[in-house]
Amino acid sequence: MKNNGIVPANGKLGIMVVGCGAVATTFMTGVLMVRKGLAKPVGSMTQYDKIRVGKGADKKYLHYSDIVPLAKLEDIVFGCWDVYPQNAYQAAMYAEVLSEKDINPVRDELEKIVPLKAAFDKNYAKRLDGENVKDCKTRWDMVEALRADIRNFKQENNCDRVVVIWAASTEIYVPVDEKVHGTLAALEEAMKADDREHIAPSMCYAYASLMESAPFIMGAPNTTVDIPAMWELAEKTKMPISGKDFKTGQTLVKSGFAPIIGTRCLGLSGWFSTNILGNRDGLVLDEPDNFRTKEVSKLSTLETILKAEEQPDLYTDYYHKVRINYYPPRNDNKEGWDNIDIFGWMGYPMQIKINFLCRDSILAAPLLLDLTLLSDLAARAGRYGIQRFLSFFLKSPMHDYTQGEEAVNNLYQQYTMLKNAIREMGGYEADEEID
Repeated sequence: MKNNGIVPANGKLGIMVVGCGAVATTFMTGVLMVRKGLAKPVGSMTQYDKIRVGKGADKKYLHYSDIVPLAKLEDIVFGCWDVYPQNAYQAAMYAEVLSEKDINPVRDELEKIVPLKAAFDKNYAKRLDGENVKDCKTRWDMVEALRADIRNFKQENNCDRVVVIWAASTEIYVPVDEKVHGTLAALEEAMKADDREHIAPSMCYAYASLMESAPFIMGAPNTTVDIPAMWELAEKTKMPISGKDFKTGQTLVKSGFAPIIGTRCLGLSGWFSTNILGNRDGLVLDEPDNFRTKEVSKLSTLETILKAEEQPDLYTDYYHKVRINYYPPRNDNKEGWDNIDIFGWMGYPMQIKINFLCRDSILAAPLLLDLTLLSDLAARAGRYGIQRFLSFFLKSPMHDYTQGEEAVNNLYQQYTMLKNAIREMGGYEADEEID
């Protein structure tokens, strides 16, 4: 590994997760089990993937940790916030994602992870009823309380660094309002004025994290850090931000499969996506205002890959629909159906059907590990603001839409961005082009 001016990953890394539900507990349990040698971190790029560095006679394929200084799993300390007071062991058992035999070996450690009171507003997630909630009179009080939580956690657990990641429910859709979200000063003013319409609780978490020198990752489709005010704060605090929405099942398939259609120059008439799931995420998304947030995130993928302006014969006026249906019997075992109507030579129609019976939290857990480790790396490497190289892990990657920038949603282009960033931080040449 070259010394490329990156601060070493010395000491403990605190990972504070907003939400102690199925995704968070599957993530935490998995890391603790891997540390004991009782499980494998399958699906994690930081633990398994190898990247080529150098060319010709100098070519080598190395794990990320052989190129850049990543925090070790042994150095991670977990904390969380949740509206329900159950500790991580109780929450993991309740979620029923993992079997008891895969939770019990780390029961003692999980029981010690007790959720801090959440900064919560029921108007943003009407289906949730927990009582482990902070008594905050204003949004600014929320910010101050969360900042104190981060400071206390860091001190009590002797952590050198902290990363905050949102793995809680999807909030109702908050449209970007230039008057409130356009500048940091306006955002702070709205928080102090307790503007509950424009300031979601998640924005308080993000603000508090950045002010406490903790990178922030938005794992839901919330507007939270996707606003100029937060970009300004990230620049001011020199902290990385990324989001939004973990790319787990259907959108992973879409971002990988749509390029096949585009590369092969086949036409698209329509793409209908529907999901059934029964976990807490499904319950919250059963509320139309919350689903709207998710729909915006899921719809953005296709339109940036198959573009009418580039191939008008092939991609003009295709129909794209996304549906999510709450179906309790499935719990965390989500099922995604995609019906894709394409056309080929001389306009003759064909169909593709994809049925992905996935496990939502099993796919999400390694994303949390990768996003937190890579955000911590970015902070130590002096990379701040929007971390576009993390787009690979996210459904609706952040980008500066105020400048007309478009998100990169093509999975293979995202992978190139990820590899190039690791190469650069490792002192190697970023030698792959994004065509």
